[in-house]
Amino acid sequence: MNTENKNSKIVLVTGGSRGIGKSIALNAAKRGLGVILTYNTNAEQAESVVNEIIQNGGKAVALKLDSGNVASFANFSNQVLQALKNEWNRENFDYLVNNAGIAQRTLIKDTTEVIFDELVNVNLKGVFFLTQKLIPNIIDGGQIINISSGLARFAFPGVAVYGALKAALEGLSRYFAMEYSDRKIRVNTVAPGAIDTEFGGGKGDESHRQQVAGATALGRLGEADDIGLFVAAMLSDDSRFVNAQRIEIGGGIYI
Repeated sequence: MNTENKNSKIVLVTGGSRGIGKSIALNAAKRGLGVILTYNTNAEQAESVVNEIIQNGGKAVALKLDSGNVASFANFSNQVLQALKNEWNRENFDYLVNNAGIAQRTLIKDTTEVIFDELVNVNLKGVFFLTQKLIPNIIDGGQIINISSGLARFAFPGVAVYGALKAALEGLSRYFAMEYSDRKIRVNTVAPGAIDTEFGGGKGDESHRQQVAGATALGRLGEADDIGLFVAAMLSDDSRFVNAQRIEIGGGIYI
């Protein structure tokens, strides 16, 4: 059993194998945190992130998780506990980042019940029940960060359900902060603006990207590290009095 990292802080990042989640995992590790990251389908991609962390002197584990399958959460929780015991000689962890999600690219008129339910299951229902399952193993005084979206504040065609669910997630975060206040667990929401990643199946055409960049005060699309660096910075006692807040990281988009 490994004992050398017993006192290190640990973060669990869902959807940590690519994009924003990968950046959060890598930047958290650079700050000395142990990392448990999850993936759904691409184990090789996840192991690549783990190997990068290990090669840079950190410690990380990748676990498979289908964020929309609530029935799998009990088994996943057991895997988390086993990883904590094996790698850190601990029974709990410090931070949870609910980053995993799926995007939408359908107008309201084309949105079927199947599409609607899939979006709900991953982006809201899954976050609720996964947090419910894992929170007994988060330390008192720990923190949960839910990744929302600028689309909870402003609107684009084709993402109505996604944006509405992110708005619901922001409300839900405040309720978690209230109900777990006796344990001093902070719950905050980070809402990325327009980020230049492959999330949702592509980066969009160049004219659209230029249009969005032009609507941003800093004059560019965001990058995954713009979010990853900020979230990693929040995963410390430096943010100890930040609670039940929505923080938008969007370079001043649509201000």
